[in-house]
Amino acid sequence: MNEPVEIYRKIAANIGRVMKGQDGSIRKLLAAFISGGHVLLEDYPGTGKTTLAKALTRSIDADFKRIQFTPDLLPTDILGVSIFDPRDNNFHFHPGPVFTDILLADEINRASPRTQSALLEAMAEAHVSIDGKLRPLADLFFVIGTQNPVETAGTYPLPEAQMDRFAIRFSLGYVSPEDETKILTDQKARHPIEGIRPCTTVTDIRHLKKEAAQVRIGDELKRYIIDIVGATRVAEGVMLGASPRASLAMMKMAKALALFDGQGFVVPDHIQEIAVPVAAHRLVMDPQARFSGRTPERVVEEILETLPVPV
Repeated sequence: MNEPVEIYRKIAANIGRVMKGQDGSIRKLLAAFISGGHVLLEDYPGTGKTTLAKALTRSIDADFKRIQFTPDLLPTDILGVSIFDPRDNNFHFHPGPVFTDILLADEINRASPRTQSALLEAMAEAHVSIDGKLRPLADLFFVIGTQNPVETAGTYPLPEAQMDRFAIRFSLGYVSPEDETKILTDQKARHPIEGIRPCTTVTDIRHLKKEAAQVRIGDELKRYIIDIVGATRVAEGVMLGASPRASLAMMKMAKALALFDGQGFVVPDHIQEIAVPVAAHRLVMDPQARFSGRTPERVVEEILETLPVPV
């Protein structure tokens, strides 16, 4: 077994000790993390969104911060603020929670658009501008945003520009009765997250990132990605299709999946595996399509079913 595959399997197994029945979700989360993208988890309360983020952090001994988004949250609560110190007659910057390795933005749609936008520069540029200075973020900076599809009264839906900043959106969903039984058993005395210990280092993660960037992808598969994304722009019922940022995210995540599988090159299966969660949340459906029950996920699935697959 080669080293990158071994590192991936150790992390996935460590998280899997807590997240029962979520192998696919763990794989997508790690693919986004290693490829430099950010994740939006959209699911019902109690499905393990916060636990997943904590398990990832504890598995690699990384810095972790959590922000509970609320309507009264201000941009400075995220980015930080300079406070005057009368002892030396100077302002001193106090960094906010965005200065971390892994940031959990919990219920991100409950904060005002002004506060939501405070994350935009951080997610896109890996730095923030405060008091006229550019302040770099951690090289591993990774945002896991969450939002609930219920209890939407008084929330602020993420605008298309901010949705596009997330490389991938997916749901954890409810687990099988057998896996839920294991969850109850594991929490008989304490939460299993307390027993999670680091199984790899930040250096290993940086190594995985470099290795993923070196995975080969042929021109025909690059064109396959472009054709998938391009087809969303002319699909029936779609007002706004996916952007070139979706093509980049799809390519980078496919390379990470190939690395996890121990392959030095991308195959069509890797692209098809992440096409829906990478592209669907970027689509804006017209009102008639929404009322008829047509979903962005189904649009991408139909594209995958009809487009010729490179051989």
